[in-house]
Amino acid sequence: MAGDEGRKGSGEGGGTYLPPSVEAAWGLRERPTKGPKPGLSTDRIVAAAVELASAEGLAAVSMGRVAKELGVSTMSLYRYVSAKQELYVLMQEAATGAPPELFGPEVPWRERMERWARAMREVYLRSPWLLRVPVSGPPATPHAVAWWEEALHSLEDTGLDEGAKISVTLLVAGFVKNDALMAAELADAVEASGYAPEEAMTQYSRTLRRLVDPEVFPRVAGLIESGVLDQPDAPDAEFRFGLARILDGVAALVEGRETS
Repeated sequence: MAGDEGRKGSGEGGGTYLPPSVEAAWGLRERPTKGPKPGLSTDRIVAAAVELASAEGLAAVSMGRVAKELGVSTMSLYRYVSAKQELYVLMQEAATGAPPELFGPEVPWRERMERWARAMREVYLRSPWLLRVPVSGPPATPHAVAWWEEALHSLEDTGLDEGAKISVTLLVAGFVKNDALMAAELADAVEASGYAPEEAMTQYSRTLRRLVDPEVFPRVAGLIESGVLDQPDAPDAEFRFGLARILDGVAALVEGRETS
């Protein structure tokens, strides 16, 4: 029974339960070198899929469409990648890349975590289609684990236990992803409106002024009259505000551990 479980989902691998292509990314097995078409490889398939997602969005990526871009049959791709979800994982690994060198030992934990969050946000803004990749499990590829390692490294001197470090990492990562998603969606909305960002905000403010009855919505009316909606914020204003408040909370947690 144990032998059967070890083989399930890992083929000829060492019981990792990872797809063969992901095991190959870890160096646990050889990548296929001979395919039905000379020059076809996992790297070429992933590169074509990333290029397609960058140009047309993640929804455009399918095994058939990628095969067409490469000039091969759809079935030939399955020698290298067994399913679309597996392809997504490899695309994510390729587009995310390894984390940059963010800090030295003299940098305090809060600045480390802020740099990590900003670097992660830059990845999402560079490749917005990453925001649409469905979550299929915890980090399981080399680059994903490397980003995880850097986040834990950021919190190394806080005195937090390992469970708290994981919770903080998930909290910050979730905020970064949500902020990047909102930024991408707002940018799409502004582009679809045909207005420049400043004009779009002005149009929105004017529309609200016509629709909002101060007696029914006094607080929204007060917000409109304050003029804060008339001009767009700096591109990362909401990100800086939200991240600072999250790290304020983490700092309180750290300080509480130090005094307890």
